[in-house]
Amino acid sequence: MKIRLAKYLADHGLCSRRAASRLIDEGRVLVNQRPANHIDHIDEDDSIQVDGQPFRAVAEKHYLLYHKPVGIDCNLNPEKADSLYHLLQQFPMRLFPVGRLDKDSCGLVLLTNDGELTQRLLHPDFYHEKTYQVRVDIALTTQALAQLASGVSWTVGPNTYQSRPCQVTQLSSNRFEIVLTQGLNRQIRYMCRSVGLKVVQLKRIQLAQFSLADLAEGCFQTVNLSAG
Repeated sequence: MKIRLAKYLADHGLCSRRAASRLIDEGRVLVNQRPANHIDHIDEDDSIQVDGQPFRAVAEKHYLLYHKPVGIDCNLNPEKADSLYHLLQQFPMRLFPVGRLDKDSCGLVLLTNDGELTQRLLHPDFYHEKTYQVRVDIALTTQALAQLASGVSWTVGPNTYQSRPCQVTQLSSNRFEIVLTQGLNRQIRYMCRSVGLKVVQLKRIQLAQFSLADLAEGCFQTVNLSAG
C-alpha cells in the first residue's frame, strides 16, 4: 500500500514526520527523479533521493537515551560544531532526536529512527507527559506557582500562545518541577517570563515512559522496548 511521502520517510527511519515535511518544503527530496511534493504517495518500488543521496529504508528500530549537556544543539546541522549531528556519527545507524531540547537546557533526549513513535510522542493530541526540573532567579511565590499550573499566555512576534493546565510542584525556594503535555518552542522559559521569573537552569528528567534516572551527563543508553 502506498502512503504519504513524509510518513514513509519517518516510518522508515529518516527523521520525524515534521522534519520530513520540512525537507520536502525545502526541495531536498526527489521522487522518481523529480522534486517531491506533499501529496506524493509512495512505496518501496519508488526511487527516493534526499540531499542527492538514495534513501534506503531501515527495518530495525533503535532507541537510545541521551543525557544532553548545556551547549549541545539538537538541530542536526553538520555545519555547526556544537550540533548533536556530530555526536551521532559514532553510531552505525541513522538516529534523530524526538523533539528538541534547547541549547541552554540539559537532560533527557530520546534518539531513535522510529518515526511512528516520534509522531505519537510529539503530537499534542496524545497528551504524553514531559517532566522538567527548573531553577529560577528569585524566590517562588504561591501565586506564581498557581499561575503556571493553571495556564498562562505569551506573545512571540505576531503569535500568541497558551499553555495547558499542568502539574507544578515546588522543590525549594527557587526550584520547581513541572509536567507538561505539550511542547511549544521554549515553552517553560516563556511561561516563567510571563509570571516574572527567569529560568536559570532547566533539566528534562522524563519523556512519557522514558526516564533520565541516573544516566550520567553526556552519556548514551540503549533501550529495548520489546523487553519492557
